[in-house]
Amino acid sequence: MAMSEITLTRMRLAGGVWEGLLATAQGVKPRLTLRHRDDHIGEPEVTAATPSGQWLVRFRLPLDRITDGVQTFVVENAETGDALAHETIIAGEALNEDLHAEVDLLRAELDMLKRAFRRHCAET
Repeated sequence: MAMSEITLTRMRLAGGVWEGLLATAQGVKPRLTLRHRDDHIGEPEVTAATPSGQWLVRFRLPLDRITDGVQTFVVENAETGDALAHETIIAGEALNEDLHAEVDLLRAELDMLKRAFRRHCAET
């Protein structure tokens, strides 16, 4: 089954459980896999959801994989390895420091632009 024949639409994340709606061209239930970084960490639960041939896909975020920084979980087509959906979790103090550094950099760039604009206005 080609990637264009499978669409996985994220619905929600609630109580640590990710849910999405899967549609396939032939209405055939595909085999999915869940990855974190380069590790296969399981298979999402796939159950019939609607009479139109769509499937409900669910997986619980593995608590042992949630650490400081950015963690991305990817749902893939097990046959082709194509990524169908992902969920990104951001946590920890290190992130706060990264955000503060980024804001400081943006402020410095804005100050530089303001000075250049003022010089330009003074020259005309």
